[in-house]
Amino acid sequence: MLVLITYDVNTQTESGRKRLRKVARECVNYGQRVQNSVFECVMDSAKCREVKNILEKIIDKEKDSIRFYYLGNNYKNKVEHIGVNRSYDVEAPLII
Repeated sequence: MLVLITYDVNTQTESGRKRLRKVARECVNYGQRVQNSVFECVMDSAKCREVKNILEKIIDKEKDSIRFYYLGNNYKNKVEHIGVNRSYDVEAPLII
């Protein structure tokens, strides 16, 4: 299924900037960045729980937020893109 992970990390302090870098670094491991704080991740529910658990441990729940949007398996009909397309189809064949 396609899961959008979005986050807003308070970066007014050095610790906040450090949390932001950690959240972004974790999200890169599971999907592709489509905007500054938005990642598209194709994963099953077990992997999603794993990512959620990791990210929950990084953020400060009093200052930061993370949102998960579950678009399911038929996500290609639910996503519309306008403008520069810098993403790739993660389910397409990879030719090296």
